Amino acid sequence: MDNEVGHEIADALGILLRRTTRTQLHRRLTEGMGEAVDELTYPVLSALARTGPRSAADLAPDVGLDRSGVTRRASRLESAGLVRRTPDQADRRAHLLVLTERGESVVAELRTRLAADIMAGLSAWPPGDAARFARDLRRFTAEGPFG
Repeated sequence: MDNEVGHEIADALGILLRRTTRTQLHRRLTEGMGEAVDELTYPVLSALARTGPRSAADLAPDVGLDRSGVTRRASRLESAGLVRRTPDQADRRAHLLVLTERGESVVAELRTRLAADIMAGLSAWPPGDAARFARDLRRFTAEGPFG
C-alpha cells in the first residue's frame, strides 16, 4: 500500500474530526429533543452511553472538555432528568455521572437518528458497499493507529 492512500485517509479523517463537522452533526441530531439536549450536551450523553458511569474528570478527555465544562453540561442534563450523580465507591469525595432511564431513552433516539442520517448519506452507494465500509471502518479503528 503506498503512502498516497494514507494521505487520502488522513484527509478524510481530518474532515470527520473537525470540531465544526461534529457540532453541525450534533446540532442536526438533537433538533427538537428538548432544551437540555443540544450540540453541547450530546457528547456527554454519548460518552456516558459508550462507557457507563464516569466522573466528570474521567469523562472530560473523551468529550474534549475540561472537568468544569463536563460538570456544567452534566448539570443541565441532570436538571432535565437525563443524568444523575451517584457517589463513587472508589473515591467517596467524587461522584459518578450516570444516565437515568430517561437519559438512556434519549440516547437510543439519538443513535436511531444518527444511524438514519448515516444510511441516508449512503443511500446512493451500490448494494453491499455500505456493509463493506462498516466492516472495514470497524477493522481500521480496531487495528489502525488509534489503539
